[in-house]
Amino acid sequence: MSAKDAWDWGLGRWEAYFGLVLVSTITYVLNDHPTERGLVAAGILLALVPWYVLFGRRYLGRETLGPGPYAYVAGLIMLCGAASLTAPESSLVLFAACAQCFMIVRWRESVAALVLLNTVPAVRFLHGDADAGTIVAFAVWTVVVIGFSAFFGLWIERIIAQSTERRELIRELETTRAELAEVSREAGVMAERERMAGEIHDTLAQGFTSILMLLQAADAYVGRDPEEARRQLGLAARTARENLAEARALVAALPPAPLGGSSLDEAVGRLTERMSEELGVTADYVLAGEPRRLTAGAEVVLLRIAQEGLANVRRHANAGRVEVRLAYDPESVRLEIRDDGVGFGPGTARGFGLHGMRERVGQVGGVFDVRSEPGAGTTVTVEVPA
Repeated sequence: MSAKDAWDWGLGRWEAYFGLVLVSTITYVLNDHPTERGLVAAGILLALVPWYVLFGRRYLGRETLGPGPYAYVAGLIMLCGAASLTAPESSLVLFAACAQCFMIVRWRESVAALVLLNTVPAVRFLHGDADAGTIVAFAVWTVVVIGFSAFFGLWIERIIAQSTERRELIRELETTRAELAEVSREAGVMAERERMAGEIHDTLAQGFTSILMLLQAADAYVGRDPEEARRQLGLAARTARENLAEARALVAALPPAPLGGSSLDEAVGRLTERMSEELGVTADYVLAGEPRRLTAGAEVVLLRIAQEGLANVRRHANAGRVEVRLAYDPESVRLEIRDDGVGFGPGTARGFGLHGMRERVGQVGGVFDVRSEPGAGTTVTVEVPA
């Protein structure tokens, strides 16, 4: 949005009008007085050009404090008066000079300047050979001109005030828009950081934890059961490859690696099977209903909840049996992860995991529930709209 207002765009037209009036006045003066007196009057009128360009132009249409605008108007009055004294025809320039006064100083001061600008032509006329009727007609005409000019000047002053107010409003809007854009950008950055933190926690961090546990288990079997050690190392290598695929998917903003070439129910089944292989516990996967494609957001949320829920079982539950149930209902899809581990009491669960799961489910309008008691295992239930 441009910082210029309607007054700025119209300034060139006003200056063209001033120039036209000035050129017409000089031409008129030189035509009626092709003598030295006419040349002097034309020279005085031409002096209005540098006086305006170098001094007056900066005040046109601007609310400027200080003596500058008044000094310019005083000089304008003196130059116009001198030209009128030299050649009466020079008073034609008042059609431009009067308008300038209203554009530079306030309305009351402009009316006073208007009277002074017309004083010299009036005095010169009254000192001439004029009868009473002519004088009355001149006086009436002068009053009408001054009255019309005052009304016109008041209109100009209101236009300038409205234009200035509009300019300030535009500046405030631009400032507000820039502030909102910055706030929006910061909010976007924070949201992306939170999203990446959740993705890393649910994928890479879980994978590294699993790799570490498998390597520790392999180390325990190196001396007494090489076959089991190799099996643990193989699982660790597979987990590392899956972690690498997840990292590449995050960088490329692709769907989660487990969903890259399979459906949600197949991916959850593989996660459950891997849990059984890694921990040597009984892990059952139950699929209910007819599997179908969901929105990308819903599938990602259910997959991440399955990953995080099984990771919590691996790290904290010390369970001997785990059951994962994925149920496709007509209006929703429900994921349930149940273990017979140590459980936990109300208010004792801490960390990013449960909070992150709850936020993920909320993003797709789902319901998240955790039920657990010390010594009675834990059940995590998620239901999202289909």
